[in-house]
Amino acid sequence: MTTIGGLARRCGVGVETVRYYQRRGLLAVPGATAGPRRYGPKDERRLRFIRSGQAAGFTLDEIGALMALDADEDRPRARAMARERLAALDARIAQLTATRAALARLADACSASEDGPCPILTAFDSAG
Repeated sequence: MTTIGGLARRCGVGVETVRYYQRRGLLAVPGATAGPRRYGPKDERRLRFIRSGQAAGFTLDEIGALMALDADEDRPRARAMARERLAALDARIAQLTATRAALARLADACSASEDGPCPILTAFDSAG
């Protein structure tokens, strides 16, 4: 058993992050005791689950939905959620790839000549 600070350190987050997850209903608030509230292995597993879900690109709402699924009975729903997340990631990758290509073209155009305005600044100025 550990304190909120110990739990946060073990999982590589701040204490306020743990409290935020508690406010969101993703982590339980331990019952009041005579001393500081204590967190156990179950709390650490749950916090690591949240962090892993975020690293995979899931929102906190989606992570809450995943945590509510039964590991044995809800495989189709978990699979569907993972596929939805993959599709969103693929769309984001495509968007970032296009953005990278456009920026590379602008950088090349900027370095092609020292005359006139910089194409990067001109493009950004007209984008707004």
